[in-house]
Amino acid sequence: METNEIYRGRLIDHIQLVVADLAASRRFYEAVFDVLGIPLGGSAKDYFWADELFISSSESEAAQGHLTGRHHLAFQAGSREMVDAFYHAALAAGGTDNGAPGERAYHPGYYAAFVLDPDGNNIEAVHHGAAVRSAASIKVTF
Repeated sequence: METNEIYRGRLIDHIQLVVADLAASRRFYEAVFDVLGIPLGGSAKDYFWADELFISSSESEAAQGHLTGRHHLAFQAGSREMVDAFYHAALAAGGTDNGAPGERAYHPGYYAAFVLDPDGNNIEAVHHGAAVRSAASIKVTF
């Protein structure tokens, strides 16, 4: 697997999902990544990846023959319109509705949509509104 850039100081280094049908998952995630403006980082016959999300088949060496369980992943969206586009693209690419776009009570301005990917993972796109600081403004010292 190639690495374009390594970021230090993040809570999550990477996430791997091992899926039952890699082709179905690739169709789903490529559609979602397209509307969120996230480029595919690379792929091979048994995996693909974007940013810090690595998705592989159970035949992949990294998977060791086991599917992962159900997970919740939330992708940041740049606007409410992007959340709406995520939701529609995900459904068109084989996702299942798990919460239509709308405001949530987590904090003021939290606008999100939820879909289940082909393996039942709960995938969310969220726009936090203008009141939340960006990660670039947070200083981390080690």
